[in-house]
Amino acid sequence: MDASAAGIVGTWRLLAYEVEVRATGRRFPAMGERPSGYTIFSPEGRVWFMLTGDGREPGDSDAEMARLLESLIAYTGRYRIEGDDWITEVDVAWNPAWVGTGQRRQFALDGDRLEVLTPWRVMPNWADEGESRSIITFERVTVERVAGAVAPE
Repeated sequence: MDASAAGIVGTWRLLAYEVEVRATGRRFPAMGERPSGYTIFSPEGRVWFMLTGDGREPGDSDAEMARLLESLIAYTGRYRIEGDDWITEVDVAWNPAWVGTGQRRQFALDGDRLEVLTPWRVMPNWADEGESRSIITFERVTVERVAGAVAPE
């Protein structure tokens, strides 16, 4: 395992999820101001990725339950590192269209911070903006951070 692959192994907590519009440079919080989620990279080469939007409420009706899928990203698969990219060969996903695909992401490690960039493309949710990409920032989970996260405020 090379240094990049070894450095990415572990559990990471979501700090921010933004979308950047290529033409204008405008950024906006695509999943709200306080999204939640984690990604876990195992040393055996599997990644789990689950993100949820801010302000999700339980749904009672079929329509409300279906709407919850609009603020969820979840998938898992085998991953490999190629330079500053990680590629996940997706075998389970919230969106069945992703199963069997290779999802490529650029990443940068800076100490206990992990920044993830999706490729530029026209995203269905913001098609009127033209090409955009997601910028997802995580913080490495440590024993101290886990204890701090559950401590009363």
